[in-house]
Order: sequence, then C-alpha cells, then structure tokens
Amino acid sequence: MLDREGFRPNVGIILINARNEVFWGKRIGEHSWQFPQGGIKYGETPEQAMYRELHEEVGLLPEHVRIVGRTRDWLRYEVPDKFIRREIRGHYRGQKQIWFLLRMAGRDCDIRLRATDHPEFDAWRWSHYWVPLDAVIEFKRDVYQLALTELSRFLQRNTRAPLSPYGTHGRHGSVRAGYARAGLDEHPDSVPDLVHQDLAHDPGPISPAQPASTERSTDD
Repeated sequence: MLDREGFRPNVGIILINARNEVFWGKRIGEHSWQFPQGGIKYGETPEQAMYRELHEEVGLLPEHVRIVGRTRDWLRYEVPDKFIRREIRGHYRGQKQIWFLLRMAGRDCDIRLRATDHPEFDAWRWSHYWVPLDAVIEFKRDVYQLALTELSRFLQRNTRAPLSPYGTHGRHGSVRAGYARAGLDEHPDSVPDLVHQDLAHDPGPISPAQPASTERSTDD
C-alpha cells in the first residue's frame, strides 16, 4: 500500500526502559542495528500497527509497555534504488512513518525475539538514548535523528535528559561533536552495552552498518 508519492505507511518504535535507555535490535544475518518498525496494514490505525509490530519483532504485549508519546506527523525516508526490488522500482520511494515512544513496563525477560516464525532480530541491547547512529544503515539515519529528537521532549518533562547532540540541521555528521553541547562527559560508545543474544544466531561484533542486499520494502 503506497501513497500517491510512492511512500509506504509505516510505524517506528522507540522503546525505553526505566533508565531511559533505548532498545536496539540487530537484524538477522547483518551487521546493522535498528529500532522495531513495520508497515501499516489496510484498515489498521498507526497504534494498532505499532502493537502488532511490537509483538512480532520484540515479543512484547500491550501490557508490557506504556505509550509516552508519538510524532506529530509523518517522517519520511527514501530508499536507494539498489535496495529496492526490481519489480517495484519506479513506484516505491521509501517509508513514511509515525514514531511511538514507549516505556517498558514489563521485564527484560518478557522480550522474545522469536515470538513468530519470521523473526527480524537475532540479538538486542539497551543503549544510551543519544548513542551515535553509525550502526544504522545510512539512509535511515536522518529519520532516526528526527524521531529521537522530537520524542525526547516527552523525557525532558520528567527528567534532566540532555538536549539532542544531533543539532537542528538533522545531519549525522554533527553527532560526535554534539556530545559536548549536550553536556555528556563521555562518548556513549565508550561504555560497552550488554548484548542479549538469540542463541540460535551469532550476532557478531557491534560495528557500523553493512548494507543488506535489498530493502525489505514489503514487510518492514
């Protein structure tokens, strides 16, 4: 289901724990980490799609989370042609997304990457909210920055969360220099994250994203 501009309606999920750390999932067989996301099916509301994707990709149920906020409007990213299946090139441009910020109300053991027969991730971790986005495939980085920055206002109502280090121009190149502006004492990557591994798969090292052969444009 594409809109007239060639964008597929989609939801993105930023899941945080009690320490305002963010859930990251590692895509099966790839060296890229991402937030849960997925397409909105015909007849679904964005919220219904969000809960469905949350269960399919992370194994969580509605009672395991609390909605903290959502983006005001669609955020878009375009997918380079080399990641688009040949039969839909010329029609499909990318994704337009409503992003939800969710607070984890359950426990870490409630997370199940194999809740369905078609898992998206083989490992997961909690990371600093403003972790650099090097491990995200490049064409998604700007929309991640926009979503994290817009939704951080809900955290700042109740916490002393630092301002976004991404800057206002939305370019990934400003991230590292921005940590000083955000008041962070050290680069978050200097603190190792605990990786929760699906024992059926070896997640390998956490490293900058390597491109997949195609963008799975019809199911994520």
